[in-house]
Parts: sequence; structure tokens; C-alpha cells
Amino acid sequence: MVKANLKKKIEDEAEGTFTEVRRYARKIWLAGLGAYTKVNHEGSEYVKELIRTGERAEKDAKKAVDETLDAANSEIDSLKGEVSGVKGRIEAQLDRIEGAFDRRVARGLNRIGIPSRHDVETLSAKLDELTALLERVGPKKLERHEPKQLERVESDQ
Repeated sequence: MVKANLKKKIEDEAEGTFTEVRRYARKIWLAGLGAYTKVNHEGSEYVKELIRTGERAEKDAKKAVDETLDAANSEIDSLKGEVSGVKGRIEAQLDRIEGAFDRRVARGLNRIGIPSRHDVETLSAKLDELTALLERVGPKKLERHEPKQLERVESDQ
């Protein structure tokens, strides 16, 4: 009977230990299930917060880019105005230089006896007047006079 009591005692202790292990395993299972549920709930909230933060960052970045772009465009417009002014001054200066050059060339050509455009135009106008006068005077007076024969002189050069 001692043996039976001992066996019963061991079985009771084993049964108690198994019950204790089952209870502990259940607590571990429930803790894991609770952790999973909490992470699932808080994780989705965390992801939503990350999305909101990302949207704010994107909005701020776009605003900064727009401000920088506006400032750059303003600077470009300002520089265009300055370049236009400088271009106008350079063109005026080139016109003055061109005029001075033309005057000097005309004086140089005049010194060596080459007539200017104005001189040629004036002579051409006078020649037109004389031609018109001759046409009015008529061929009658021209017929009276024999045209002189011009001799051609050849040079030895």
C-alpha cells in the first residue's frame, strides 16, 4: 500500500505539474495573442501617422521648391532687363563707332579724289537737269553743230 500511496502521490504531483504547465502555456499563448493584437492595432496607427508625416513633408518640400523657383524666375526677369539695357547701350555705341568710321573713310576717299555718294548723286541730278534742258532746246540747235570727233590716245603703260 505504501507503493500504491507513493504511486498515487507521484501521479497527483505529475497531474498538478501538468496542470501548472498547461496554465503557464495558456498564459504564454494569451500574452502572444495580446501582443499580436496590440501590434496590429498600434502598428496600423503608427503607419497612418507615418503617412500623415510624409504628406506634411511632401507639402513643405513642394512649397519650398515653388518659393525657390519663384525667386529664380524673378532674378531671371531682373537680369533680362539689365541685359536689355546693356544691349541697347552697346548698340548705340556701335552705331556711333560705325558713323565715325564711315566719316573717316569718306574723308580719306575724298582726299585721294574719289567722290562720295552725295557728290555722285548731286552730279547725277545736275546731269538729269542738263539732259532735260537739252531735250527742251531741241534737236534743231544740235543739228547746226557737227559733233567733234574725239581722238583716242593710247598710253604706253
